[in-house]
Amino acid sequence: MKLKVLFVLLVFQMSFAQHRTCGTQALMQQIMANPVSRQIHLDNQAKFELELQNETLNKNSNATNSTAAALITIPVAVHFPSAGAASATVKTCLRNFAQTQINILNADYNAANADISNWAADAPYYPMVTSVGNLNVKFVLATVNHPAGSGIAEGTVAVTFGTDFLSNADSDSTWAGYLNLVCRNISGGILGYSPLGGSPSAGETVVIDNNAFGSGSGCTGYVPGAPYNLGRTLTHELGHFFNLDHTFNGCGTNCSTQGDKVCDTPALGTENYDCPAAGDVAGCVPDQYALTMNYMDYVNDACMYMFTLGQENRMRTYYNAIALEFKTDVLANTKFVENTFSLYPNPNKGSFTIEFKELTGSYSVEVFDVAGQTIYENNYDQSAGLTQTINLQNTSTGVYFINIKTENGLVTKKLLIQ
Repeated sequence: MKLKVLFVLLVFQMSFAQHRTCGTQALMQQIMANPVSRQIHLDNQAKFELELQNETLNKNSNATNSTAAALITIPVAVHFPSAGAASATVKTCLRNFAQTQINILNADYNAANADISNWAADAPYYPMVTSVGNLNVKFVLATVNHPAGSGIAEGTVAVTFGTDFLSNADSDSTWAGYLNLVCRNISGGILGYSPLGGSPSAGETVVIDNNAFGSGSGCTGYVPGAPYNLGRTLTHELGHFFNLDHTFNGCGTNCSTQGDKVCDTPALGTENYDCPAAGDVAGCVPDQYALTMNYMDYVNDACMYMFTLGQENRMRTYYNAIALEFKTDVLANTKFVENTFSLYPNPNKGSFTIEFKELTGSYSVEVFDVAGQTIYENNYDQSAGLTQTINLQNTSTGVYFINIKTENGLVTKKLLIQ
């Protein structure tokens, strides 16, 4: 009998482990129990509420004067605490792997992911969602003015191995001012967690399990596993950092103050798993359906693909409230780089030219798809000249991104192949 019970428990635990789990709620309980962390959280929420009020007033007084939101640029540092003894080859792999995850974030947060096209068929089930969210943000690995003692050379990306965030720490003042992403083994089957409204100035982190970080084949000890192998655990957890709650945060009659406090996400009291179809799950309100494909639910990576406009606005408002907490001197002069070259034609049919006005050193070019996978990479020295034509004629049509890196900085641009 005991063996039978143990077997049932084992099967239950195995099936439970296959579902997405997020540790944000447990982390918030710890934060609120610590007087210092609690005050940081309350102060940032107060700033957010003030910013929200100001934006509401501005919208009411300028109802007919809508302008596109300015580009947000956020410096990122990625930490692999267990990789201190890793070989140089593995560390190189992890630096590239970190960039792959950054590429995924840039696609997801700018509504440039390939599967956003699914919204056209799913939208009729959700009339309250007038638009998908596009934060107009650029996440960039920091490359200059690294913290003292980090051991990272100037011009090298801010990726650490075993030197920070040890002993399962969730903050580190050494890295204050960055968006810190920590990849390590998390016990209890949790895929990731983040503060609900994070503080860059306190060095707070978004933590992702080593089997749910990034996409593709990964690196030794860091291999993403299905169905959480498309890098979207971080998309979900980073939403928490920018003050988004789960879409299934409960039913209520006031969407501004109850549930997830976003009025264009249908109220929902229970999380969704696996891959339900649009319109399959009832919401709290009759004739409303759960927005299961939203990044802030619990479905598989392949079945979540969008934020809403309301979520975009809430994240931008939170960013505006904490923007001064981010360092501004840890990214190379990308504006300078951007002004020194042109890329044409764009859109194109797989062949395009990069032309520099002047070139004083070498540069590298990387093209990656919306899943973050590199499809082209090459380094060019000064002798290559000011003009370089790249042919990707066997590449499928769609949206891609290109990283152009010189000694002065890194620029990411969208590339359209028709």
